[in-house]
Amino acid sequence: MTSKQLPTPFFIVYEDRLRANLELITDVSRRSGAEIIMAFKANALWRTFDIIKEYCRNCTASSVNELLLGADTLGGEIHSYTPAYTDANIDLFIRHSTHITFNSLSQLAKYGKKAHAAGVAVGLRVNPRCSVIETDLYNPALPGSRFGVGKEDLAAGLPPFVDGLHFHALCESTSYDLEKVLQAFERDFGHLLPVLKWVNMGGGHLMTRKGYDTDHLVNLINDFRRRYPNLKVILEPGSAFTWQTGDLVSSVVDVVVDRGIPTAILDVSFACHMPDTLEMPYLPVVAESYDPSEGANTDGEPLRAWRLGGNSCLSGDFKGDYFFKEPLTPGCRITLRDMNHYTTVKTTMFNGVHHPDIVLQRLNGECEYLRKFNYDDYKNRMS
Repeated sequence: MTSKQLPTPFFIVYEDRLRANLELITDVSRRSGAEIIMAFKANALWRTFDIIKEYCRNCTASSVNELLLGADTLGGEIHSYTPAYTDANIDLFIRHSTHITFNSLSQLAKYGKKAHAAGVAVGLRVNPRCSVIETDLYNPALPGSRFGVGKEDLAAGLPPFVDGLHFHALCESTSYDLEKVLQAFERDFGHLLPVLKWVNMGGGHLMTRKGYDTDHLVNLINDFRRRYPNLKVILEPGSAFTWQTGDLVSSVVDVVVDRGIPTAILDVSFACHMPDTLEMPYLPVVAESYDPSEGANTDGEPLRAWRLGGNSCLSGDFKGDYFFKEPLTPGCRITLRDMNHYTTVKTTMFNGVHHPDIVLQRLNGECEYLRKFNYDDYKNRMS
């Protein structure tokens, strides 16, 4: 069965695109000598992990659920980081993690010795305070940040048991952004590096985006490793693994017009199924739409602006403007591009809105269902 034969709505992941990303990431790892591991926070579609395991088995986990998912499905190293571990979960983290990074000196003092005694590599998150992210919601370097310790906190040197430092200051960023952050990191914490075993440069390295300068990234990491030959370099991107590897396919259910503004109501929701489009915010690409400069519609009139409306009762559950050469009518398919990374992990069941199915398109074009959702999924989640 092909994707055109499937009823909407459904998320679809394309195996060929996923493999292309994995091959690029593997090549960067080989050329730079860096270990590149997958962050679950961007992608946790574990039924696709049989493909990912051919290239990468190591991951980063920021919760007990991600920790157990990594142990159950990938079977490699697990690098754990969370803003605060608790007495209730620290033993579980220690049992399943190969690396544990602590966010504060107080957390390190409370649990670091225990992790070290169990043979887990102990890390400390630091904050280089170098801001390269425009959207405040995703910027860990803002004043008052709750992430990591500053240089003044380590004026007396490193506490016991610390094997490595971790910093994370990027979000879908370039290698040139990393270069700026790395300069700040070395300025503030470089004197500590000769006694360490590893440095984790966090996520946000969008190396699979078209135009990303992978050669610059490779050279940047190799230069760093030449300065600190004692250090293993770790990167933990999220989006890069599944960038442009999946879409959300929907259909128009109804069309409403208010004060001259037409809105096509879809069988999906921006609020429930694509929350980043409202949080970031950004306008998702629609495969069937046109740039208004691309000409007139079929009756010779200029292309008309449309809104696409979600099927929840949130007033702001819509995006626009989009332009189509034919008027939208019930049954028209709308394909929202690049809806794999940071999408399926963020979906909600607000309003009890039906959750799209999840589909994998194999290399031969055939599709298979990874998951279908029903009423029991909503009911069992609520209580």
